[in-house]
Amino acid sequence: MQSLRTVGRNFAAHPLTRDGQLGAWARFVAWHLRSRLSSEVVVPWIGGQRLVVRPGMTGATGNLYYGLHEFMSMGLILHFLRAGDLFLDAGANVGTYTVLASGVCRARTVAIEADSDTVRDLARNVEINGLQELVTIEVLALGPEDGEVMFTTGLGAMNQVVSERRAGVRIVPQKTLDHVVGDGQPALLKLDVENYEDQVLQGSIEVLKKPSLKVVALEATSDWSTKLFADLGFERAFYDPFTRILQREPNKLAFSDGKWTRSNEFFVRDWDFVEERVKTAKPITVLGRSF
Repeated sequence: MQSLRTVGRNFAAHPLTRDGQLGAWARFVAWHLRSRLSSEVVVPWIGGQRLVVRPGMTGATGNLYYGLHEFMSMGLILHFLRAGDLFLDAGANVGTYTVLASGVCRARTVAIEADSDTVRDLARNVEINGLQELVTIEVLALGPEDGEVMFTTGLGAMNQVVSERRAGVRIVPQKTLDHVVGDGQPALLKLDVENYEDQVLQGSIEVLKKPSLKVVALEATSDWSTKLFADLGFERAFYDPFTRILQREPNKLAFSDGKWTRSNEFFVRDWDFVEERVKTAKPITVLGRSF
């Protein structure tokens, strides 16, 4: 019962379901019924793309309920990226951001994921949408140096680098993002690595210096990383996909009943360029709403 209350609170807080909670509950119930009948469910998603979803894929199932689970960051990516851009999906998990970037925006994507089991789901979502020519999958962890690290298994989107060997932990290769990207010229970096952001950024200095890189979206920051972004010319940004307003102060969309709703943090360089891109992007339609 407590878990259902939590689901209800999330439906009431999310920007895409605040005014359509009954529809969200209907999608929630439909998913749980379908997932009991099949180990793999293929569902239609944004822009004609599809998602292959299985029970336990918490990040992916959120997109079924909300349309776009992480609305502000996914909205920014959909409005900013263009065909031919290079998108770095660091911590790609099962590929929801990859499908948006390459399937909807037609950007080239380097999808980086360390867990080999999760990579099979990532590759399945790339394959079912016919995105093999646009997506390169790197099976490794990112970090401050090349080598090996211990990485959890079986935790889905919560898999992460750990410091000690225990049950459910395997050794995986680690590379710096600088090594992975090389001469590539990325336009946007999404970084979601479960409390390993600073270590990844330590191995990403040359990528962050590239003039082509305009937007970084990441799950968590520290005093060190915030200073790093400022030193490299990035400004903290907040984005409202409904209005396409990019601003330097938190927007009303980000809050519900005074509480911050889940979203990545954004850092933007070349503000005017990014602002013009999001304003001139083609509209997207999610759950019957175009923005």
